[in-house]
Amino acid sequence: MQIGKYKLENKLILAPMAGVTDRPFRGLCKRMGAAMVVSEMVGCESLLRGSKKTLRRACHAGEVAPKSVQIVGYCPTTMARAAKLNEDMGAQIIDINMGCPAKKVCKTLSGSALLRDEQLVAKILQAVVAAVDIPVTLKIRTGWCVNERNGVAIAKIAENSGILALSVHGRTRNCFFKGEAEYETIAQIKQSVAIPVIANGDINSPQKAKQVLEDTKADAIMIGRAAQGRPWLFREINYFLATGNLLAEPTNYELESILLEHVENLYDFYDEYAGVRMARKHVSWYSKGQHNGAVFRDYFNRLESADAQRAAIKNFFVELNQQSR
Repeated sequence: MQIGKYKLENKLILAPMAGVTDRPFRGLCKRMGAAMVVSEMVGCESLLRGSKKTLRRACHAGEVAPKSVQIVGYCPTTMARAAKLNEDMGAQIIDINMGCPAKKVCKTLSGSALLRDEQLVAKILQAVVAAVDIPVTLKIRTGWCVNERNGVAIAKIAENSGILALSVHGRTRNCFFKGEAEYETIAQIKQSVAIPVIANGDINSPQKAKQVLEDTKADAIMIGRAAQGRPWLFREINYFLATGNLLAEPTNYELESILLEHVENLYDFYDEYAGVRMARKHVSWYSKGQHNGAVFRDYFNRLESADAQRAAIKNFFVELNQQSR
């Protein structure tokens, strides 16, 4: 699959997730086999105001190409300015968010709320594409609700506006993340446009990845929540698609190494205070399903320093290794 001049090494992309896909997590997923990773969504207005938090979300220094930054907003002019600013800061792909179902986003007529106004969709896409000299991609849902699935119409607007790739989550906005994703609409979208289409939603195993690729004929798949606490899912899927065999889960020793590397990068990227708090949710995901995981999470989430967190992780794995003997 190719986006502009960027040819992806495989069919796997990390989905943008607010509060999750920061630079440390993106780097880890890249190392674990994702061909492309997308930033947390960057609010256009707050970026242009110079918000420190938003500027950090858009930071991709030292990352491997292609560097994709997702922007969110509702005003074509503002989004075009924000896209240009991201390009000037080193972004290599601009991704436009028209898929976020969160109420606070839709209340501002951003995210998936835009799917109800196809004329505004066209204006935004055309403005952003015209503002930058780098590829622009788009992420959508299948529509606003089950009775308003206009994903095919939006896809055609995107293609005609110069969008170079389209990611589709197999739910409507009103579905949020409830129920099961449906892929029939994604298959219809793939048949309706010539640009690459990326399937997203409930892809949580190598077998499911293969099934979705076959059912939708999508050019690639995008993985989000399933990678939380399980970034090695990318290498498992790559291996299964290449060989038809399942790759062994990481050993406790490798899992400990991955987790310690992850939290160290969080401490470095944020300051210690914020890094400790960011580490809590990631460690909670890593420890789910582990022996005494709930007890460990309760203890870990009350720790206030990086040193205490490091020691807790090491002790947790000492106990895990003893339990597995």
